[in-house]
Amino acid sequence: MAAPRTMTVESPLLRDALEGRARLLMDGGMGTLIQEAGLAAIHEVPDLLNLTHPQAVRQLQRRYVEAGADCITTNTFNANRLKLEGSGATVAEVYAAAAAIAREAGAPLVAGDIGPTGALLQPLGPLGFDEAYDIFAEQARAAEAAGCQLIVVETFSDLLEAKAALLACLENTALPVLCSMTFGEDGRTFMGTTPAIAAATLSAMGASAVGLNCSLGPAELAELLRQMAPYARCPLMVQPNAGLPRVNERGETVFDVGPDEFSAAMEGILAAGAAVVGGCCGTTPAHIARLRQLLAEAPFAAPAYRPSFLVTSAQAMAELRPDSPNIAVIGERINPTGKKRLKAALLAGDFDVAVAEAVAQVGAGADILDVNVGVPGLDEPAVLRAVAQRLQATVTAPLQLDSSSPEALEAACRTYAGRPLINSVTGKAESLAAVLPVAARYGATVLGLTLDEGGIPPTAQERFAIARRIVEAAEAAGIPQEDIAIDCLVMAAATNQDEIPQILEALRLCKQQLGVRTVLGVSNVSFGLPRRPVLNAAFLTAALASGLDMPILNPLEPRYQDALRAFKVINGQDGKCLAYLEAYAGTEEAAPVAAVGSAAISGAERLTDDSPRFSAEEAAVLYQAVLTGRPDGAAAAATALLAQQEPVAIAGDVLSPALDEVGRRYDAGTYFLPQLMAAAEAAKAAFDVLSAASGQHADVPAAASAPIVIATVEGDIHDIGKNIVRMLLENYGFAVRDLGRDVAPQAVLDAVRETGARLVGLSALMTTTVGAMERTIALLRREAPGVSVMVGGAVLTADYAAQIGADFYVEDAAASVKVAKQLL
Repeated sequence: MAAPRTMTVESPLLRDALEGRARLLMDGGMGTLIQEAGLAAIHEVPDLLNLTHPQAVRQLQRRYVEAGADCITTNTFNANRLKLEGSGATVAEVYAAAAAIAREAGAPLVAGDIGPTGALLQPLGPLGFDEAYDIFAEQARAAEAAGCQLIVVETFSDLLEAKAALLACLENTALPVLCSMTFGEDGRTFMGTTPAIAAATLSAMGASAVGLNCSLGPAELAELLRQMAPYARCPLMVQPNAGLPRVNERGETVFDVGPDEFSAAMEGILAAGAAVVGGCCGTTPAHIARLRQLLAEAPFAAPAYRPSFLVTSAQAMAELRPDSPNIAVIGERINPTGKKRLKAALLAGDFDVAVAEAVAQVGAGADILDVNVGVPGLDEPAVLRAVAQRLQATVTAPLQLDSSSPEALEAACRTYAGRPLINSVTGKAESLAAVLPVAARYGATVLGLTLDEGGIPPTAQERFAIARRIVEAAEAAGIPQEDIAIDCLVMAAATNQDEIPQILEALRLCKQQLGVRTVLGVSNVSFGLPRRPVLNAAFLTAALASGLDMPILNPLEPRYQDALRAFKVINGQDGKCLAYLEAYAGTEEAAPVAAVGSAAISGAERLTDDSPRFSAEEAAVLYQAVLTGRPDGAAAAATALLAQQEPVAIAGDVLSPALDEVGRRYDAGTYFLPQLMAAAEAAKAAFDVLSAASGQHADVPAAASAPIVIATVEGDIHDIGKNIVRMLLENYGFAVRDLGRDVAPQAVLDAVRETGARLVGLSALMTTTVGAMERTIALLRREAPGVSVMVGGAVLTADYAAQIGADFYVEDAAASVKVAKQLL
């Protein structure tokens, strides 16, 4: 772990803005001016203009200085080693030139600009977290060496990649880091992250400002900023586009929100508490000049941060607000203690059992999942990190990382996309010194156990005293009170019966006098006694009444479910008793909770109602393996079914309906891109098994003989969206010819003629390259009129796609699969 960081802020204006006492005006769109100046076609990477055309870049940035911008971002959005490869320029050279140009343009402040790598991070793509970190660290060091006074990390859509960039900047420089993400019209990034989750995660890690940029105009971003504000511990930053792009009659990409309309819409953003504002795509010096006038007139509004206990994944949040009586259930089943099957699987490097446990617990109502991989002989840091990554690709629930090893906690926290709950720290000096810095560095919430060098004390007051020491030490380490939970440690009634009331009293003291959240491992109370669920449920009810916020338990146990549902009615969490009525209306007893691995049986029964070829239970194993994204499990299940049925029946009766269900969940917003990709990968593993058997069973449907041709258009070096489309199409069984990025129109036509493709997919992220997309479509219309074209990219809309002659607009990778199914 890197040494503690001391931030350097020399500018009084910047210091006031970062401390919430003033506003900072950034510049506007650089790509817009580069296109207007006719410079876009000179280099594939426009950052190289800093070296070849410095005077032109200086003139463009000077216009923003004259418009009143306080800060100019360097022309280095793409200046990472991946995108500069083969250019002959180094990262350090580009940043040095860019920073010098901004200073020469008269910039009061110079911000080193860092954009995404353009590659997908593992497990969805080839780029490892550590490699991404190294790429960003090189940029951050180059920005600081070039004399930048701050760093802007912007336009990120993957929270894990944004975390890698932020960590790289924090651990390799002393500069303030402003971190901004881009969101779609649905209010989420393409990975499913909400503004609230982004703000909570990045601000807790130490970003000096967090916010939104690109993708949408100011009117749309105002609502997203209001969602973000309660979760940001630092100033808010907003740089909208000048509306959505379109193509004019001359084939140029234009934005329709002018300076006055932009300024009027920005009033709502300022009212929501934004302290750092500027513009992105389509904005010009005229927009910034008008915004300068607005800042002189608009009253200053402080953001409405609301301290809450938060545990998040990249897609979901468990929130315990101070003004709410809500409880959150922590599922305990991903723990090898007493579970021989899970222990054996972990030792074998098989994580499917952990995934199945996660899916079952989430289905039974767990809000947070405890993850423990403590098996003697395992490399615990590597395995905890790997299991956490695997679970994040399968379920959306936040994770509690459970280990007594600070090294394992560090490894898993570092690559966790979101804010995990660390389980745990104790009152021992050694534990406090080792674990609290990990929680502080990664913005995690932390669970403290009331034991110290003397063991677990018997009385409430002694437990409370340890809890107080933990809270004081955590606050001294930079962890605020709202990020701390305390576990007063349940003892077995069979051996320590006198301590049970003391545990409940300690819990009340922690809640009332320390103001922290409380946790208890419920099932410990019944150890050594018969009919354990009876005692556990009674103790759970008593603990909830004493102020327990987060019970750790087996959510599959019906008696727990009864107690929890009833308590949520009593505390008001179950509004209008809707969940209680859904569970119990018209029944004598609660319906049993599904066991692990059975969650898909009802779906599989529907699949086989019209066919006696195999039982619902047999189909359910494969169906569930696809839904939960387990390639090994899917391959094994398909192999087992081949002994009973032909491949075509398995594909048609189980795999296809399973993928249909995955699509329905994605459309409903319960699955996001990681879950979609994991399910598709599992289906591909099963299809591969069936295809291998097709020599004996030739009626397995094969992929279309002519592949789908995909490409990022000429002049565009971004291919992350195109790569996602390729992987998803291939996992759904379609053959794909990927031409890469910066592909000329003629190369696309040549590939169509060579392969006989009936469908072409084109991607563009940069507004300056949509003209190349239009030229490619026009060439295909003339020379290959029978081919259909689907288009996608951050700068496109359905209307925009229609204007440039595309047959289909695909807003995401899942939509491309629907088009392929429709046509092929």
